[in-house]
Amino acid sequence: MTDQPADPTPARSPLLSLPGAVSGDGVDAPVAAHYGSFNGEQRTLVAGDGFVDLSHRGVLRVSGPDRLTYLHSLTTQFFDGLRPGVPTAALVLSPQGHVEHAMHGVDDGEAFTAHTEPGQAAALAAFLDRMKFMMRVEVEDVTDELAVAWRPVGADPSAGTPTSGKYDVLPRAELEAYAAAAGPACGLWAYEALRIERGEPRFGLDTDHRTIPNEVGWIPSAVHLDKGCYRGQETVARVHTLGRPPRRLTMLHLDGSDNRLPVRGAPVRLGDREVGVVGTSARHHELGPIALALLKRNVPVDAQLDADSLPAMQEVVVDPEVGLHVRPLR
Repeated sequence: MTDQPADPTPARSPLLSLPGAVSGDGVDAPVAAHYGSFNGEQRTLVAGDGFVDLSHRGVLRVSGPDRLTYLHSLTTQFFDGLRPGVPTAALVLSPQGHVEHAMHGVDDGEAFTAHTEPGQAAALAAFLDRMKFMMRVEVEDVTDELAVAWRPVGADPSAGTPTSGKYDVLPRAELEAYAAAAGPACGLWAYEALRIERGEPRFGLDTDHRTIPNEVGWIPSAVHLDKGCYRGQETVARVHTLGRPPRRLTMLHLDGSDNRLPVRGAPVRLGDREVGVVGTSARHHELGPIALALLKRNVPVDAQLDADSLPAMQEVVVDPEVGLHVRPLR
């Protein structure tokens, strides 16, 4: 592989100056993990209130009259005819079908503005720029200009379904004004607990260089199965048609008697056999400690596992036996 451009270290969010703010860890260090009570902040989001600062995410803008045709040809998503204001997710795959980039974005009629995991925007922008050829397209990394936040949408605590939400992309200079209007501020730990409950993986944290979309539930949310050719399509279509991806994403319900969470990247074992790897984990205000993990497809869905020496039971995210990989209704 050729060296890819690296994003500069994201600037520390001004919202870390809010009362009670405690910064996150690793790639999430530039934003607040919590503002004093991550359980209380989860309940706020579940009630449909508040927002989460995700201003450390990378942002890029794709503009020009050919942008939707261009994105349609390069990614897993159906961009031709995409209406302004409709949020969408898309992936860039390797020729072998492995996920190389993941993004969420919205077109406004003049440009498609996308955001990625922290540290990923420069590499994605460089790839897209290389693939322009004669297309009337401009690609810009605008992370320094724009910031991302997340708000719960349509939350209904009585419905028993995981809390969903929407992303807001706003001028970085207006982040503090946004916080004052959209508050109360809720930290990343609360957001992560609800994301894991929904079974939504984070690129690069719950995935690795071998991940194909079928393994982690990105069909159909980020992969459109009724479009023309794109790089890696053969692998996706074959696994979708035949079913049984090599691995499957699962949510682990962890034993809470040991006051810790598993280390990301730690092995998951069935007896003495290593059968997977732990991704992200969190403490959920109702479910207790939970995590996402990539497991070998043939691991029985009812087997008790060991995740970094913590007993764990599974909740299916990607069904090991079907072609259409959606989370089964509960």
